[in-house]
Amino acid sequence: MAILQTILSFLSMALSLLLWGIVFAVIFLVTVAVVLRIWVRSRAKSLLPHLKEGDKDVLVVGFFHPYCNAGGGGERVLWCAVRALQEKYKHVKCLVYTGDKNVKGAEIVKNARQRFNIVLRQQPEFVFLGRRDWVEAGTWPYFTLLGQSLGSIWLGWEALTKYVPDVYLDSMGYAFTLPMFKYLGGCRVGCYVHYPTISTDMLSRVTDQTATYNNRAIIARSPILSAVKIAYYRAFAFIYGLAGSCCDVVMVNSSWTHGHIVSIWGTREGTYKVYPPCDVKEFMDLPMKSDAGKAQHSIVSVAQFRPEKDHPLQLRGFHEFLKGVPQEKRKNYKLVMIGGVRNQGDADRVDGLKRLAEKLEISQYTEFRLNVPFSELKQSLSEATIGLHTMWNEHFGIGVVECMAAGTIILAHESGGPKMDIVVEHNGSCTGFLAHDEKTYADAIRTILSMSPEERMEVRRNGRESSSRFSDQEFQTSFLNASEALFK
Repeated sequence: MAILQTILSFLSMALSLLLWGIVFAVIFLVTVAVVLRIWVRSRAKSLLPHLKEGDKDVLVVGFFHPYCNAGGGGERVLWCAVRALQEKYKHVKCLVYTGDKNVKGAEIVKNARQRFNIVLRQQPEFVFLGRRDWVEAGTWPYFTLLGQSLGSIWLGWEALTKYVPDVYLDSMGYAFTLPMFKYLGGCRVGCYVHYPTISTDMLSRVTDQTATYNNRAIIARSPILSAVKIAYYRAFAFIYGLAGSCCDVVMVNSSWTHGHIVSIWGTREGTYKVYPPCDVKEFMDLPMKSDAGKAQHSIVSVAQFRPEKDHPLQLRGFHEFLKGVPQEKRKNYKLVMIGGVRNQGDADRVDGLKRLAEKLEISQYTEFRLNVPFSELKQSLSEATIGLHTMWNEHFGIGVVECMAAGTIILAHESGGPKMDIVVEHNGSCTGFLAHDEKTYADAIRTILSMSPEERMEVRRNGRESSSRFSDQEFQTSFLNASEALFK
């Protein structure tokens, strides 16, 4: 009995110490947070004073976009958002946190105008960051998700200590910066999510032990390593959800992204679908002629040569299609793979694709066009019969929209944004086709090419008309409506 009482007394004391430890830890963390907030906000008063000079009612909006000088769809969203705010609010001044420290602000704005035909009313302020390499995947060869997220906190801290805006908008998907700007900076915070850092699909692929570009074969083959990675992913998803749940306004680019963000962040209210702005006008201005009597039908793919775009599936699907075509007629069909090569890794992937084409004996029917100018891209799409897309669970699919606007018949992957938002019926009519493996892609190509020119023209018209839902003007209206609460 005495031993039992001693044990109970010891457990009671240990529990009491634990509770007091938790209390002191909470008090310590709150104190540190308060001190940091006071320090950060007092420091901010002496930085960039010209932003509010002569007008204390000015509202400064800071966009966190470390790669703002890149030429992708995410950057088009950024500059369209800046333009929308400048046109609606006279008292709003925009600021962009960027890691493009070797480029001047005027040149960044000039590049945005040339690449996207976006003209701003005034040049935004730029805050140049020096720690961008901390968020690059190459810095974190292992535990990449965790490493890049920790890196984003370090990069976000640099941004916060250089200037504290009134409204903070993360436009690149760095969710772990949101609590920092909200609780330490005292900002109203919003975000535009192109792609969730982690999704339930990623969890399911690890659970199913499926080898992919983000799940190495050595892990997929091992039940123990897969179990460890699942635990890691679930813990990360929990923390990611906590970070995202502090956001005042959440904007997502598609139904697919909306579903995953709501599932992980738990923020159904205040989460808005805002389709990204696509430069459909440039493509819709292309003439759309009948392909009757066309000597050669081209199947054009437009995508950066990144692993998730799954270019090998395009080659295998095209090979499967050609197997059913007599040898003497195969010259009537050509697969054209257009894409950007950013670095040596992309160049190596292109070399690997060329070797695969040789192995499949379709090299003479396959063409690679790298880093082509916009004029050549438009010309290629205007001549194409089919626009090809093969990325599994593409979050949206700007390239898919551009193909439809150009008047090609789109053949996209049966998943993600293309399935849920883009290649859907328009006024009850077909706008394109979907597939999921080499056989269904080959079957769809065969179906499209067996249609009459008049039937193909009808699908092309439907696709082009449907693509107008993703114009710059539609984005601007949706963006301003969704973000309005941040500016009241």
